[in-house]
Parts: sequence; structure tokens; C-alpha cells
Amino acid sequence: MYVLLVYDVDVSRVPKVCKFLRRYLHWVQNSVFEGELRESQLEEVRWGLKQLIDAERDSIYIYRVRDQKWIDKEILGQERSPTDAII
Repeated sequence: MYVLLVYDVDVSRVPKVCKFLRRYLHWVQNSVFEGELRESQLEEVRWGLKQLIDAERDSIYIYRVRDQKWIDKEILGQERSPTDAII
């Protein structure tokens, strides 16, 4: 499945969350990651993030799509981190 993940966490936790997510997904913009994951990997991501965030203050949105081809992505301005060249 293709996953879009958006987070809003306290600035003190941003480096740890970002480093953790880079193990699974592609960074595309500040606080935004996307990529292909298996269901088991998504569970690992959920579990890991629950260990890193403060559920009372932070928020993470996970959008699941069957396949990347079902997303019409439009970018205005500079593309921060292209994912189309990744093999």
C-alpha cells in the first residue's frame, strides 16, 4: 500500500521522529513522508511513533492508498525531495 504520513510534533521531538520515519518512508517536505509499505511495516511505524510522541500534544495523520498510481499529486513551486527517481 502507498502511505502519506504527516506529523505535527513538538520541536524537541522532530529530529527523532524524522530520523525514525526515514527508515521506512521518503521525506518529501517538512513534516511529510510518503512511500510504499507492507502492512507489517506500517504496524512497525505506528508502534515506533507511539514510543516517540506525546499523544496529548502531538498529532500524526496516516493516509493509506492502494497504490501510488491512484494519487494525482500536483506540486506548485519547488519539489523538495522527488520520489519518482527512487528504485
